[in-house]
Amino acid sequence: MARMYKSRKGKSGSSKPHVDEAPEGSNTDAAAVTQLIIDLGKEGHSSAVIGTILRDKHAVPSVRLVIGKRIARVLAENNIGGTYPEDMMNLMQQAVGIINHLGSGNHKDLHNKRSLEITEAKIRRLSNYYKSEGRLPSEWRYKRDELRLMVE
Repeated sequence: MARMYKSRKGKSGSSKPHVDEAPEGSNTDAAAVTQLIIDLGKEGHSSAVIGTILRDKHAVPSVRLVIGKRIARVLAENNIGGTYPEDMMNLMQQAVGIINHLGSGNHKDLHNKRSLEITEAKIRRLSNYYKSEGRLPSEWRYKRDELRLMVE
């Protein structure tokens, strides 16, 4: 499939093989894995980092096969995490970094001006999706001036 903001065709990604249960040598204690997720979430780790830690240090290749739900759902059930979804927060942090770059004497950097526009368009599109899903309030709007407050 083609990339939205690039003049390239992109490349198709490989898919994981279909597996119904966790491998034999993995940690399959659902209660212990859930407690690990909660502890790592309270330390301030994102769901992606939690998944990497579980895979590398605790022999849990797929949390979904062990628990039956995703890491973000476990964090949400225990009221751990930010007010915004993780992918949207990552885009907002990226936008703040670009704004800082443009504000610190690089106001003629046209490539990053365009990348800021693209990032903001992604944030707006994603916010429309999250509004329809009910994960954001319907009156929420992206405002560049208030972005630093939302990210911190």
